[in-house]
Amino acid sequence: MIYTNITTIKHFRVIGFPGLLPQYHGPMSALLLLTFLSIVLGNVFILVFVSCERCLHKPNYIIFCHLAVTDIGFGFVTLPKVIARYWWDDKIVSFGACFTQMYFVHSLGAIHSLILLMMAIDRFTAICIPLRYPALITNKIISIVCGMFWIVTFIRMLVVLVHALSLPYCNSNMIVQCYCDRISVVRLACKKDKYIEDVAFGFSMFSLLVPLTFIIFSYFAVIISVLKISSSEGRYRALSTCTPQIFITCLYYIPRCFVYLAYFLGFQFPNTDMRIAVILLYSLLPAAVNPLIYCFKTKDIKEALTKKLKSTKIGFDIKASH
Repeated sequence: MIYTNITTIKHFRVIGFPGLLPQYHGPMSALLLLTFLSIVLGNVFILVFVSCERCLHKPNYIIFCHLAVTDIGFGFVTLPKVIARYWWDDKIVSFGACFTQMYFVHSLGAIHSLILLMMAIDRFTAICIPLRYPALITNKIISIVCGMFWIVTFIRMLVVLVHALSLPYCNSNMIVQCYCDRISVVRLACKKDKYIEDVAFGFSMFSLLVPLTFIIFSYFAVIISVLKISSSEGRYRALSTCTPQIFITCLYYIPRCFVYLAYFLGFQFPNTDMRIAVILLYSLLPAAVNPLIYCFKTKDIKEALTKKLKSTKIGFDIKASH
């Protein structure tokens, strides 16, 4: 094959799981559709419930709402196309649409990581320096900081997008993945550029490791502060406020760190399907599970939800008695 420095590819073909037999395409599309609906409905419920309950208009719940928005956005960016791929065998994605998807996939992932950082800072301030909490952590400050995370990240990720677009694509157009991400797309370029690879790798490490470093420090300091509390009831109450955030953070970071560490140590997945399944699992599972964690592990939301359900039940009983 003769390689040129001119992009000749007009569209890409999303392969998904290359080893998945056609008879399993229907069940796979149904599973992905259920995942998509659980992500959207669960996180929209959190957004609406927090908005309607004035007792939840607090900084940590504003952070939850930003996290829910990133989960909804990631679901809409990735899942409809892969569902169509298995439901209608629609593998084609245009050149521009693929790069747009890649841009939002990495932008939302980086924003999600920063929101988790903000969540850790919120708990660190509340437990380690509680007297300063009302001044340092307010609804306005949280909204401004989280808003800046969105703006700065979308601007920053333009660099990765422009660098990827600057490469010529004239070889294969088969994306062996369920959606367009940078690695899957850039490896199809017919010309490699070490500078572009180094910049993209630096951005990825910055988005993952810098927030993770501060998160680990914050929760480590929180645990030390909690252990110093004399009463067992006080320790339990302090830890209970951190439990949902720690669950959510672990769901997001542990699988990613495992994959990056495995790659660094030279571990190879037995097959491509397993690699794609692991990536999908750590990308989509947190978004689907987070609303359940909010509802069952967050005291204020659980109490507000219980009160709402009880009042609804009483209302139904009164109507029934009449």
